[in-house]
Amino acid sequence: MKRIVLLVSAFVTVLSSCHSGEDFDATGTFEATEVIVSAEANGKLFYMDAEEGTVLDEGQEVGLVDTVQLYLRKLQLEASRKSVQNQKPDIQKQIAATKEQIATAQRERNRVERLLKSDAANRKQLDDWDAQLAVLHRQLDAQVSSLQNNTASLDEQSSSVAIQVAQVEDQLRKCHIVSPIKGTVLAKYTEPGELVATGKPLFKIADMENIFLRAYITSTQLVFVRLGDRVTVWADFGDGECRQYEGKVTWIADEAEFTPKTILTDDERANQVYAVKIAVRNDGLIKLGMYGKVKLPNQSSE
Repeated sequence: MKRIVLLVSAFVTVLSSCHSGEDFDATGTFEATEVIVSAEANGKLFYMDAEEGTVLDEGQEVGLVDTVQLYLRKLQLEASRKSVQNQKPDIQKQIAATKEQIATAQRERNRVERLLKSDAANRKQLDDWDAQLAVLHRQLDAQVSSLQNNTASLDEQSSSVAIQVAQVEDQLRKCHIVSPIKGTVLAKYTEPGELVATGKPLFKIADMENIFLRAYITSTQLVFVRLGDRVTVWADFGDGECRQYEGKVTWIADEAEFTPKTILTDDERANQVYAVKIAVRNDGLIKLGMYGKVKLPNQSSE
């Protein structure tokens, strides 16, 4: 029991240790990288499981757009591709008869040649068989060439249909709405049953675990800030309650801008300031738009 009381006391101390007065170098608001997920297909939205506040994993499916027409189109293309493949000729079977004619003619030619050697046949008979063999070989070459061209043409048609099938499959995948990142749904723009078109926003999501404080510093403070610096950040919960976090400087603006009216700097008379982003690991308590304060390194020693 005593240990629980000590833990609660320590927690209250952290929350109430908000630095006041000028004991900070800059202030800003907490932001997150927001992603607006839009539809990649046209049709009726069957379902959308992305309610505000829901935590989604990267790649998690949260919705589906009507896929009936695309699926039927895929079936049609697959049937067409199968039909094209069935039209491909069997070259060996197609030329088997011609090869048999050549083999028969070759045997007869050889027989006549043997008879010619024994003076049982004349030279004209041998020449006739040689001519017939030449014609049969030319017929075979033409037949093979024609069949190969026909096969190549059908292969190209089959490849073309296969590409169309792949395109439809890609469109089918785009009908499945998935979360691009792990994060929390901030806003939902559509409801099941509505018609959506490509590019229409569906919901907005942000990584609430890794947020950042956008603060503004003066040119005199700029010399104390470097990318990768570790700084102390306080989240302002109001009524003087703050919670301390460790932050890391991840971005510094290249150009100065006029001081935002809602932002205080160490030198309120400064007309121009530089924006910086400080990455903070959120424990679930920090909300977007909440004010924060930051203490830059080496400020107290200068």
